[in-house]
Amino acid sequence: MTPSITDSTVKAALAAITSESATTEEKIQMLIELAQGLQKKPKTPQDLWNAVELYQQAYKLCDSDYPLWKARSQVGMAGALMSIPDAGVELLLQAKANYQEALPILRQLAGSVEEAEAQMNLGLLLQSLVPFNLAKMTDSIAAYHQAMRVFTSQDYPQEYAILANNVAIAYLSMVGDASQSNLYEGLAVQTFEAALQHINIIDHPREYAMLQNNLGNALQYLQSSHPVENNLRAIAAYDQALKVRSPQDTPLEYANTIANKANALFNLPDDLEKPELGNLKNLLQARNYYHEAWEIFSQHQQQAQAAAVAQALQDVVGEISKSSRRGAEAQRE
Repeated sequence: MTPSITDSTVKAALAAITSESATTEEKIQMLIELAQGLQKKPKTPQDLWNAVELYQQAYKLCDSDYPLWKARSQVGMAGALMSIPDAGVELLLQAKANYQEALPILRQLAGSVEEAEAQMNLGLLLQSLVPFNLAKMTDSIAAYHQAMRVFTSQDYPQEYAILANNVAIAYLSMVGDASQSNLYEGLAVQTFEAALQHINIIDHPREYAMLQNNLGNALQYLQSSHPVENNLRAIAAYDQALKVRSPQDTPLEYANTIANKANALFNLPDDLEKPELGNLKNLLQARNYYHEAWEIFSQHQQQAQAAAVAQALQDVVGEISKSSRRGAEAQRE
């Protein structure tokens, strides 16, 4: 097997740290910078493993003389471990240990932004450990809120939007009895709506579209006694997202939103005053959206999404057929 360029880079970097021409601190910085470069644009999973190795070497060089660089190497290593595709529980737990050891040092020696970034990533990590019963969703939310003390809507609107989105999705992931589930869903909707008070379509269109799309999803699946009203609010949110998302500029995001809108239309009567007349018009619109989304997902080799939309398309075609038969029978009567 031919060694990759990144493998050669790692070997060169590891050889360079034995050189006497650079100070220990310079060597640590060089290792961390190289690792960050691999981590930002990994071409293969091996690049991430190489980044982990470079961070480990930096960590060893730090010993007790460079506590801040030691914490930075741990945070970098944690991020690389989290990014490895299909990272198993052991890697995630290793990443968690790195964050937990590094955070008190960052709090003491680094700037608030550096600590907030680590809290943000710790929140994501804890969220990914919840399905294994190795973390609580409330701990994940607490880490996000900690980061939001620094990443405010005024000073860091993009980070704030991502954090608010993560908090809302964490609420939606929480399970409990009926009253608890209603509370969590309500908190998620409130979190999206509160974030949209600060994130507008002009200054931050991408984040605005993300929040509107996910608000639509939260509203659509809200357990309440007003499903029609919630679906109408969901469709309004999707329409806001579609002011930003387009098949030309953001095809996958666009396909995601039109598929979500189709889901809402599937359950919406054509005439709100006369729901008994059915929803053939909305079903036909949903079919068109599903078909367009399926084409985009297929074209971009997104097999899982394409399969899910294909199933929804099949369901809506069956419903259109039933609705048409009911309409024909009603006319005969």
